[in-house]
Amino acid sequence: MADDPKARNLTVNYAGGSLTMAIGTLESLFGVDAEILTPVPETETVTVKSHSRTRVIGQPASNVTGYSYENIQWPTSQANNAAAGEAVLFSWEGSNGDWTGRVTGALSALGVFLVANSIKTVVFRSERGTKYGPFKKGT
Repeated sequence: MADDPKARNLTVNYAGGSLTMAIGTLESLFGVDAEILTPVPETETVTVKSHSRTRVIGQPASNVTGYSYENIQWPTSQANNAAAGEAVLFSWEGSNGDWTGRVTGALSALGVFLVANSIKTVVFRSERGTKYGPFKKGT
């Protein structure tokens, strides 16, 4: 199982939290070609205004010309040895049973994320046994 690339965990970040599951289950839930499974960096342009700078107190100031640069930020998450979030059981059309994922953030944010991205009808159950769903894109 360790040699199966579909068995490796992948964390998908969304507004308000993240979802960690095996790649194969994420592909089954969101589609093999889902954009959320191939992260894209966010590009931000930073502009620095021209200004004067004094390196040593009492010395004359030098002028720094203005410039701009692009900052590229790839999706990240916190990393440590402890499992983050809470275990949640998922089931969806054709899933053949329940599948475990770990969720950080509010479960309501997960519901909003599933409505926006899931191609199949999905329900999930929290550790406390609360059932949420069904959720499906376009509903």
